[in-house]
Amino acid sequence: MIKIGYRTLKTAIGVAIAIYIAQILNLHSFASAGIITILCVQVTKKKSIKAAFSRLIACLIAMLYSTIFFEGIGFNPAVIGLMLLVFIPTVVAANVKEGIVTSSVIILHIYSAGHVTLNLLLNEIALLVVGMTVALIINMYMPSMEAELKKYQQNIEKNFSFIFQKMALYIRTNESNWDGKEIMVVYDMITEAKSLAFRDVENHVTRHDDLYYYYFKMREKQFEIIERLFPLVASIPSTSPYSHLIADFIDDLSLHIHPYNTSHIYLKKLEDMLGQIHAMDLPKTREEFDVQVAMMGTIKELEKYLILKSVYKGFSREKEGMKKKVLA
Repeated sequence: MIKIGYRTLKTAIGVAIAIYIAQILNLHSFASAGIITILCVQVTKKKSIKAAFSRLIACLIAMLYSTIFFEGIGFNPAVIGLMLLVFIPTVVAANVKEGIVTSSVIILHIYSAGHVTLNLLLNEIALLVVGMTVALIINMYMPSMEAELKKYQQNIEKNFSFIFQKMALYIRTNESNWDGKEIMVVYDMITEAKSLAFRDVENHVTRHDDLYYYYFKMREKQFEIIERLFPLVASIPSTSPYSHLIADFIDDLSLHIHPYNTSHIYLKKLEDMLGQIHAMDLPKTREEFDVQVAMMGTIKELEKYLILKSVYKGFSREKEGMKKKVLA
């Protein structure tokens, strides 16, 4: 079954409207308005605006060069090649290389006309205006990504919780039958969520709404810390003094991976736990020393994990529909 995407539907409608308007205005080569619309309909609002601006500047440069080269040298294929040798580096230098294809259409229109007149140039400008305007108007509405972003947020938190539970269980028993598949699942989720959140940012032209994007960036950094925790907890034997404290802490943390301001509570608990470990007797063997280092390292990594969340600016109360910010 063929699936028609939202962007495809918008493009098809936009092309039809652009060509229809160009025909009503009696523009020559009216079908080109549809081509311009296709090229300007992008995946986000900001990209559409940038594409339209780039094509407009590139096409104006093309008209200027066409007038100079065709009227100054002549209308023949060699002149087109010569002009492109100058034109393409110019638009690249102007940082509007996205407009090369559209500009080439304009150049060929002028070449086919066999002469450059004011009416011809005005016709080409009108085609640009019609195609770009239609593309920008139909691209002003983008479907909300809020529900999908929220789902990614919840699934990532759920998997973080599961991973921490498995980590705590291993510290208590030094045994595990976990295959670790959630590690790759979380990695893929964060990558996809960041991409989607960035698209959401690009769809907000007049305001910044990057909270989800920074949320997933924060979770990405936390995930890196989680990966560093594995070799540390693997070095903590279940019989070691205070190992149960670390396991209990991680278990408790796994139950509170949510959008609430609780980081300060867990940072205080870590500080207290670190004090208890510092009060331990000095290790008498190399094995005891390695275990104490692993416990200290685990606490330090957990502290970094919590600090990342505590400095995250969080969602507004309106966005979450809650009276608490996302800080934990």
